Amino acid sequence: MSPQTEKKIKSSFAAQAMMATLGARLTHISKGKVEISAPILPGSLQQHGFAHAALTFAIGDSAAGYAALSIMSDDHEVLTSEMKIHLLAPARGDLLVARGRVIKPGRRLVIVQADVHARTGTDEVHVALLTGTMVPVPAM
Repeated sequence: MSPQTEKKIKSSFAAQAMMATLGARLTHISKGKVEISAPILPGSLQQHGFAHAALTFAIGDSAAGYAALSIMSDDHEVLTSEMKIHLLAPARGDLLVARGRVIKPGRRLVIVQADVHARTGTDEVHVALLTGTMVPVPAM
């Protein structure tokens, strides 16, 4: 992955108001893999006290999308075409960690996945699996 691509990912992430609202941070970037973490804040809880699935989906989708972007040429970006989420366990903890990766790169479609874990201290529980399709588009 080129330094320009890493810079593009960091710049794009910084421009996402939603990620800032959630307190999300980019914690790892490499070719085909991106990790995003977000604290489980009181404003991100659902009625039973777990992290809301919207938080899980948002950081999972972004991690998968940036993983796809990490393999694109510098003149392209990506958009999510579709994303499916499997909620595996209640998201209890202090932090959610989404690890996105490219499953199959392509010129027209990029297949991606993200695993989301809830972390308490050093313990992690797998709470969601996302699978989706990213579409490369010319950079704006």
